[in-house]
Amino acid sequence: MNKGQIVFLNGVTSSGKTSIVDAIQSRSPEFFYVVANDLFEETIGERYLREDYWKYLSEAIIMMYHTARLFSDHGKHVLIDGILVERPGLAPHYEQVQSIFAGYPLTMVEVFCPLEVCRQRNLAREHRGEGQSEEQHKLMARNIEYGFKVNTHENTSEECADLIVGHLFGERSLE
Repeated sequence: MNKGQIVFLNGVTSSGKTSIVDAIQSRSPEFFYVVANDLFEETIGERYLREDYWKYLSEAIIMMYHTARLFSDHGKHVLIDGILVERPGLAPHYEQVQSIFAGYPLTMVEVFCPLEVCRQRNLAREHRGEGQSEEQHKLMARNIEYGFKVNTHENTSEECADLIVGHLFGERSLE
């Protein structure tokens, strides 16, 4: 059985990752399962997040990557909605990702949006802090080898989805 494609959408909060995930799932002729930092964070109780947020989140994120591998092993395509940060417990995060997905069809996609635009998007979302994207940008892993890049300030989520799926599977048109 062929391994499924793993597409890691990496970007700060409000850069547009989840909107791209939604667009790919609604438009792509290929089906993708989704694993996301936010979904795996919900597996941790509030008490533990207050006690040691990064310790428990780091463990959940590593399990999320192994979950993506499991889907791929069964021939299923996977979208990872995440952010590669360098923090104690995760560092060296990008190297861990490379190791976990060695031998797998992984495409790293940079989801770019200017920080000022992300700040405006954060303000429009009540559950996000105004400076959250800038804080994450400071923590982001550096020297990531991206296979593809999209800009959500210059393109809609649907256009970004078309570009990503076109990159992965050729010039198939999305419906």
